[in-house]
Amino acid sequence: MSRLVNELIRDGYLRTIVIVDAFSEIQRIEFVPNDLEMTAEADIPLPIGFGQTISQPKTVAIMFELLDPQPGHNILDVGSGSGWTTSLFSYIVGSKGKVTAIERIEKLCEFGRKNTEKYGYVREDIAEFHCADGSQGWPANAPYDRILVSAMADDIPKELKDQLKVGGKMVIPVHNDIWFLEKKNEEDFYKEEYPGFSFVPLIEGSVKY
Repeated sequence: MSRLVNELIRDGYLRTIVIVDAFSEIQRIEFVPNDLEMTAEADIPLPIGFGQTISQPKTVAIMFELLDPQPGHNILDVGSGSGWTTSLFSYIVGSKGKVTAIERIEKLCEFGRKNTEKYGYVREDIAEFHCADGSQGWPANAPYDRILVSAMADDIPKELKDQLKVGGKMVIPVHNDIWFLEKKNEEDFYKEEYPGFSFVPLIEGSVKY
């Protein structure tokens, strides 16, 4: 087990066995640019190009623990970037689950796909990648048990709410807070807010890259 994972466990950010196992097996170094490999074990966000980052491990751990992903789940990963969160989810959901990764920037989408395929998850049809507007979700694979958004929104897109199963959970950064939502019925959501975070903005519509 890596020093980073041990620190996240020690500090109480990683608690659930299946999530700990995913963090142990899916090495962050596989998802950062070559010139940043020496800092992959640092608990900090790192640039991956195009003004985007691979999130701080502590933040990812918090979001995963809130989401509570399980084997067999159908998961939407919005703003998949480097592919790290997609690969973590793919490890957890296993061969009976599905992870749909959405990345707005085409070159990052391909970067994430290649990184995730290092573990065979694309070839095994556990993970699939789409270059698209993440705020619109991916209705073809809905409804989802879990939705993770790794970029800051001004509000929760209706499309994502609609694509979440009743009983499903979503984690999304809104301004400088992480919001946790659980869908009680088609109109009612339970919500908790966790302040003090910083994310790159959710890219909607056209993009120049």
